[in-house]
Amino acid sequence: MSARGDTTTRDGVAAAGGRGRVVVIGGGLAGIAAALVAADEGAEPVLLEARPRLGGQTTSFQRSFQGGSLWIDTGQHVFMRCCTAYRGLLARLGVTHLTTLQPRLDVEVLIAGSLTRTRLRRTRLPLPAPLHLAPALLGYRALPLVDRLRAALAAFQIGRLDQRDPNVDGDSFGGWLERHGQSAAATEALWELLTVATINAPASEASLGLAAKVVRTGLLDGADAGDLGWPEAPLQELHGDAAVRALTAAGGTVRTGTKARAVVRTSTGWEVTLDGGEVLTADGVVLAVPPPAAAGLLPEGSGIDPAKLRALGVSPIINVHMIYDRPVLDVPMLAVVGSPVQWIFDRTVSSGLAKVGPPGAQYLALSQSAAEEWVDQPANSLRALFVDEMRRLFPAARDAELLEVFVTRERTATFRQAPGSLGLRPVQATGLPGFALAGTWTDTGWPATMEGAVRSGIAAARETLATMGVSGSTLSTTDGGPPGKLGESLGGLPIQSAASQPAPSQPAPSQPAPSQPPAGEPAPAQPPAGQPAAARPVSAQTVTTQTETSKSTGGFPV
Repeated sequence: MSARGDTTTRDGVAAAGGRGRVVVIGGGLAGIAAALVAADEGAEPVLLEARPRLGGQTTSFQRSFQGGSLWIDTGQHVFMRCCTAYRGLLARLGVTHLTTLQPRLDVEVLIAGSLTRTRLRRTRLPLPAPLHLAPALLGYRALPLVDRLRAALAAFQIGRLDQRDPNVDGDSFGGWLERHGQSAAATEALWELLTVATINAPASEASLGLAAKVVRTGLLDGADAGDLGWPEAPLQELHGDAAVRALTAAGGTVRTGTKARAVVRTSTGWEVTLDGGEVLTADGVVLAVPPPAAAGLLPEGSGIDPAKLRALGVSPIINVHMIYDRPVLDVPMLAVVGSPVQWIFDRTVSSGLAKVGPPGAQYLALSQSAAEEWVDQPANSLRALFVDEMRRLFPAARDAELLEVFVTRERTATFRQAPGSLGLRPVQATGLPGFALAGTWTDTGWPATMEGAVRSGIAAARETLATMGVSGSTLSTTDGGPPGKLGESLGGLPIQSAASQPAPSQPAPSQPAPSQPPAGEPAPAQPPAGQPAAARPVSAQTVTTQTETSKSTGGFPV
């Protein structure tokens, strides 16, 4: 289906084959979700993405290795069972089978000081929330017993906070913990284990309101809400390639390598001007790009203050990738406390190393959130720091040969989720009919996560379609939350938040530039839009069927 040319309108609704046209600017998860909702409601979506592929902050690139190539994800992402919108999107894309979802929350934790392990594991006992957390906290040996008891009380108190109260949002999570008897050890070994990964900020710099959201919805609202899931395929295969297929099958248009330069309201709808001067006409527009790009594309009369979008700022994440000649880690993922290392993921299968690499080789990705202290350090310094730390933490790493070590930097991984950030986040609806905003930075009530991205896209599509006279029965309904916003379910827990966008060298008005390769490395190969990711071996041990116990409130049935 062509995205070019005009559509005739009648009473504000396009009549191109009886379908209104919605132009979605930005092909990340928010834009993908918005375009799919538009297609499923009978509109004609045209999805524009400045990069060569869809996926935004959750995609992959290829990197050569020993005569073959590996898929390198832009960040390591996990999600929770309560991520109903994100899991619904996976189902809509037909890729749920490419993920694993734990039957119950089970996070293994390495205590760096003693080199011993403990775990945060949900009990099998049929205890209602929040009592289901008691056995996990009491058995968490990273803390003295007295700190475990105090942590249980603090969790209950956090769950009662109103995250939308300006006084709560304006407070820091670290300050609240200190005032409520949480030791420095408890903050580091328990609370920051959860919130640094989800909010991409240390407790002292994180919004109390967003931390309360993480704790309440991810851990307290349902006994199984915090069960973790992760991809068993490259993110490009899971998100971008699957979205191209789904949108094309639904009659939509996907245009990659296409930058939007201006959005203008007309007497009959909207015009979107592209690089080169081409103009697309539409009945509705969803702007689903990062805040600085969005600020430059806001049409007159939107009612959105561009200065607030720019004031959201950014928080970086780095990833240190290590390929060993033998197994070093014996679990799919591991959290570490008391060390520069935060989370470690085994990507041997999902990267393709199991197929193209030497037999027995293992690919580990170290995901380092809140990476202000590391993001500008030379690659050699980072390699030395983290290689030495891995040798200290894992005896197997001392004897293993490192076949490859490289660093990827996501300078603009998330907006800065600091105290007071709620007041800077606009709702999806704007002052203009047919024009809406989407992205993790909009006011979803969530941290910058994959779940928040999907929910924002659904909300933006709903707002846009409503002004076009579309009110189909499959449009999602909210399950709480302020008027005009999506409901209050937490999800999309990205260890590198839904997050993880490399710094652009020359940002385009519609999207940042592609991910940068490590220093001294050739530019990664860019697969053509819509081309499936390289075939990958399927691990019978890890690829499991998700047990569905949560109800979707996000627009796509789970």
